[in-house]
Amino acid sequence: MASAPAVPESGFGAFVARARAAGTLVVQPRMGMAAPLLMRDGLLATRNADAVTVGTITLDSYTRTGDLGAARRALAEGVGLNGYPIATHPPDTTRAVLRGITDARFPVQVRHGSAMPEHIVRALLAVGLDATEGGPVSYCLPYSRTPLREAVANWQRCCELLSSAAQFGAEPHLETFGGCLMGQLCPPSLLIAVSVLEALFFRQHGLRSLSLSYAQQADPRQDEEALTVLGRLAAELLPDVDHHVVLYAYMGVFPRSPGGARLLLEDAARLAVRAGADRLIVKTTAEAHRIPTVGENVLALETAAAAAAAERAGSPRAALSGTHAGGTGIEDTGIEAEARALIGAVLELDADVGRALVKAFAAGYLDVPYCLHPDNAGRSRTSIASDGRLRWSSVGSMPLAVRSDGGPRPPILGSAGLLSALSHVQRAYDARAAAQPAFGAAPGLLPPPVPPRATTTPRRELGLTTP
Repeated sequence: MASAPAVPESGFGAFVARARAAGTLVVQPRMGMAAPLLMRDGLLATRNADAVTVGTITLDSYTRTGDLGAARRALAEGVGLNGYPIATHPPDTTRAVLRGITDARFPVQVRHGSAMPEHIVRALLAVGLDATEGGPVSYCLPYSRTPLREAVANWQRCCELLSSAAQFGAEPHLETFGGCLMGQLCPPSLLIAVSVLEALFFRQHGLRSLSLSYAQQADPRQDEEALTVLGRLAAELLPDVDHHVVLYAYMGVFPRSPGGARLLLEDAARLAVRAGADRLIVKTTAEAHRIPTVGENVLALETAAAAAAAERAGSPRAALSGTHAGGTGIEDTGIEAEARALIGAVLELDADVGRALVKAFAAGYLDVPYCLHPDNAGRSRTSIASDGRLRWSSVGSMPLAVRSDGGPRPPILGSAGLLSALSHVQRAYDARAAAQPAFGAAPGLLPPPVPPRATTTPRRELGLTTP
């Protein structure tokens, strides 16, 4: 049996590992502002939140697509951007944004959404950062029309660039986005399989500190089973690298009421604790309406931290969550068997994981529901069943068996059914909020403030006192 990987002494993965050892969930915003001073203020507010946090620099759409000329023109003309243009601002400008804020006690991750991110990786390394996320499948199929083969080649170069930072004493970290894919209506087994396969691709190309993602879906019981399976498979298939699981608060149509949005976020935090995730990407009460303010992001971080602390204090399984040893009493509905079938079928296609991924999509062995990318077969379909869980309506050519319980598959959705499924979570949580006087009586107000001292683990205990 392979020995457990050594926990790195510094870097993004090391910080999360220290938080896990301290019994604390790391919470993280999605935040990116074009103006350097505003970006710095956002990072500082995140660091000072009453929670154990890591920082985020989310990039703008021009940078994501490689249109750096458009990013330069936007900055010159004062046109608003929807994120931070890290490849356009001079490196000294970004270093000034980070100076005195990011260190071993507050690592910062660059988030981007690019199918071809080599220019982004070069830019983040140039300013002293070494943590980012994405993947050759998860940032290609949902977000671009780039041929998958080209995305795989570009991501291979990105992994090799990132891993080269280790020779300068860094421990670069890469997070898969494979557990998110289209954001919603994607059954857990496919999310798990792509997250694990992307992590294996990262490891094959030199990375030794990884995180595996999963996005909260429609049913907490199904999500708890899925996260438990993801942790188990990661421990089995990635025994020689530092890794952790990151949960994304629901990525689909968000509740419109502040109360509904808060309830959904709190459920995500509780789910993370129960199922052994070590980091949570939050969403805010403004999510359904506009880009959130820094203050709304901080409130979301503190709300999630408070809910996680309360769950940990009251859950008899919380002591096991940090090792992914939870799962006792969780119903096995076949998620693990499906995920293993998908992973195994892909890995049998080629010893090189990147080539195997390309072949798998060409053969329809991986098929993302409702994804219109030319390299996706587009034959799989899903629906929310009567019990609230996501089910396959059609598996196309994927190597998945019919339901083992013998029950019928949900019907393939028409346009009206698809729209209804997409808003299922929003309707459910807005209805829950309306039924609770604390949330429903004053629909124009934010939820009540978070109780003070969301975390009992001071940040100084989670990192070195020097950068």
